[in-house]
Amino acid sequence: MNSDAFGVYVHVPFCSTRCGYCDFNTYTPSETETSYAAYLDALEQELELAAREYGQEGRPADTVFIGGGTPSLLGADGLGRILARIRTTFGLAEGAEVTTESNPESTSPEYFEGLKAHGFTRVSLGMQSASTPILKVLDRQHTPGRAVAAAKEAQAAGFEHVNLDLIYGTPTETEDDVKRSLEAVLEAGVDHVSAYSLIVEDGTAMSRKIRKGELPAPQEDTYADRYELIADTLEQAGYGWYEVSNWAKEGGECRHNLLYWRGGNWWGAGPGAHGYVGRTRYMNVKRPERYNQMLEGRELPIHSTETITDDEHHFEQIMLGLRLKEGIPAGWVGAGARGVVDKHVRAGLLEVDERIRVTDAGRLLADGIITDILAAE
Repeated sequence: MNSDAFGVYVHVPFCSTRCGYCDFNTYTPSETETSYAAYLDALEQELELAAREYGQEGRPADTVFIGGGTPSLLGADGLGRILARIRTTFGLAEGAEVTTESNPESTSPEYFEGLKAHGFTRVSLGMQSASTPILKVLDRQHTPGRAVAAAKEAQAAGFEHVNLDLIYGTPTETEDDVKRSLEAVLEAGVDHVSAYSLIVEDGTAMSRKIRKGELPAPQEDTYADRYELIADTLEQAGYGWYEVSNWAKEGGECRHNLLYWRGGNWWGAGPGAHGYVGRTRYMNVKRPERYNQMLEGRELPIHSTETITDDEHHFEQIMLGLRLKEGIPAGWVGAGARGVVDKHVRAGLLEVDERIRVTDAGRLLADGIITDILAAE
């Protein structure tokens, strides 16, 4: 399952407003003096320096993913500028997958047409929910119907691969809210859906509201019910799961995310971006101002690096690989953990032949199963 694919991830650190649940490295206009133009200038410098020093022996990128933050704030031409510099530095392999995240409220038919003209092949839209009250709890700015409209605009512009992101388990969420979101997803006709349970991170506005009693805490015991509803609805509609939180119609799987899960290498560019090249994990400086300053001095903006040991690499292979439907080679699990694997097989949570895979029932408990195996190793 080891991947020899190489990718480039670009982090766009700008948002027009801050969502209450978000703890990503993002900055609203009042939180940074860095302009979009200054960011793009610095990013081009990083891509040039990184390709020279860390390029995979001239191997072009198989996948590109621009995330954030809100990449769509840069407009189609700003994102096209990033892609053009990747072409001239790392290079793009023939048939490369090129994705950008976009927030529905900062898109338009012209935006999607521009992305297509610049060479993007895939769009991921942050839908989160089709319920007005839930969008309000999440501090999302778009209206419930905007994500579906944006998905249809992207398809009309020629995008075959469009993803909608859902979040479930939001405080105050009902089963009807989830059903309404799923109905909207199916109406949109996209070929990929991601669904993640809400994690309330310390330091976010949502965590402060919960601590003050202004919002109820998410109910852990509802997560499994929500997940089963989402999985059943999508799978009955022709979406196959290929990772615990991701479903796609045939051929619609996200190759860039598969690169992560299969242990490939990628360069992470932009403030706060993470990368992994040749068993070295690194993280860039977070503040856009410091990022720009280092690149003005022709210095890669790396804040920290960590060399991954063989044992750590082995653990990561199991941790990531068992979340995939394809699972992992049975030989990856040592003798010390065989008893744990057998226990989960008897419980109907794992299946084993030449590979070890979670069953449909095992998906709900994947994280616990992986923890059990790693602890026994």
